[in-house]
Amino acid sequence: MRGTPRAARVHILCVAAGAVVCALPALSPGAATPWGTLGLLAALYLACELPGRCPFFGSSVPISAGSFFPLLLAAAFLLPPSAAVLVAVPGALAGRVDRPPAAARRVWRASQLALTVGAASWTYAFLGGPATLGGSSGDAGPDLPYALLPACATALVFSLVLAALDGGILVTAERVAVRHAWRGLPARSVGPHLVHALAGLMMAVLWHSSYGPLSALVVLLPMYISCWVFAQYHRQHAAHRATIRALVQAVDIKDGYTRGHSERVGRASELIARELGMEEDRMEALRFAGILHDVGKLGVPTRVLRKDGPLTPEERRVIELHPEYGHEIVRGIGFLDEARAAILHHHERLDGSGYPYGLAGDRIPEFARVVAVADAFDAMTSTRSYRRGRPVPVAVEELKRCAGTQFDPRMVRALARALDRHGWSAAANTVTSEEEPAGLPRQRAAARPPATGAQDRPGQPR
Repeated sequence: MRGTPRAARVHILCVAAGAVVCALPALSPGAATPWGTLGLLAALYLACELPGRCPFFGSSVPISAGSFFPLLLAAAFLLPPSAAVLVAVPGALAGRVDRPPAAARRVWRASQLALTVGAASWTYAFLGGPATLGGSSGDAGPDLPYALLPACATALVFSLVLAALDGGILVTAERVAVRHAWRGLPARSVGPHLVHALAGLMMAVLWHSSYGPLSALVVLLPMYISCWVFAQYHRQHAAHRATIRALVQAVDIKDGYTRGHSERVGRASELIARELGMEEDRMEALRFAGILHDVGKLGVPTRVLRKDGPLTPEERRVIELHPEYGHEIVRGIGFLDEARAAILHHHERLDGSGYPYGLAGDRIPEFARVVAVADAFDAMTSTRSYRRGRPVPVAVEELKRCAGTQFDPRMVRALARALDRHGWSAAANTVTSEEEPAGLPRQRAAARPPATGAQDRPGQPR
């Protein structure tokens, strides 16, 4: 465990000690441990984990170490707690580890899963779950739907214990703040774990049926494939987020005056989309559009973006090319879909006087009309080093004043309703430049005027 923080080592050793204590009854002389069932389940779990270490499969293997939970929950249903603790250990110790220190991560994963499965199995036994599965020789069927109640309670305990241990390691190893470590962990995991529990219950019922353990394996392959599909989706989604994050960071580095602006425009665009009743997939695409609306600034010379004082007409024309630059940058990113049109047209105006193509009315794509309102709103409410942000009500009134000429009135009304309903977080009004803090003296703030007055009024190039 060399290289692991001391607090993390203590946490891992405590969890490992707890797992050992839970497993001791199964290892004691004279214990009626069902070694056949235990050995088969442990071997199956190991077989699910070993492909991750095979060079032939590489990173495309669907399941990382210790994540094929349906089999672990089946073990919690089929085995006494002290035996269920041991099922995950061989697979977790032999599974793939992507980052060092490998030994500490393997010990942690094995201990965490052993303790979690033990707690789940104890819950199932306490609630009388084994009696609802039917006779071991297949002479009695499962007691449905009552068998679902202890199974669901077991999945809930499994999820809560796993989340508690995950939060502990985030605090001790990753030094995440305590108030953030457990935020959202149970809520994100309970649903999937309930689905895993149903698959595990199906395996347990078939295991106890007259067809025996081989029939239970029929559940394993389709469930493994479904987990693979789910993991591939999340891997792809993570790649999308990483791509967007890299582009936004590049823009923020180049144009320090608008740092954080992109994320806030994405958040405001999502508020408008939700108020308009858009479907989830379109809402996510619109959030991406808001986040990436200024990515074309990567093609604008830095000296123009960071210029002190007003822009010349030639420099202004250069900045007005950033929507087209942005469209070219993201042209090959397929998952952005409608977002590309918003990046290209978010500076068009409803009366046709915008740029780059002077589109008017409904010829402006819907996403672009949403992002235009979100962009102007954040520009007016954000504090910059050269001026303070306007209050939210003042910014909304300005948007309403420009509705019908510059902005789509429907989008303005949607934003106003969303702000009334949800408010606008204080984070939206922080300084977005690294160079000056909020609340700086007026005389110092005045020393650096805005390059064009662009963020003081909606519709300007910046």
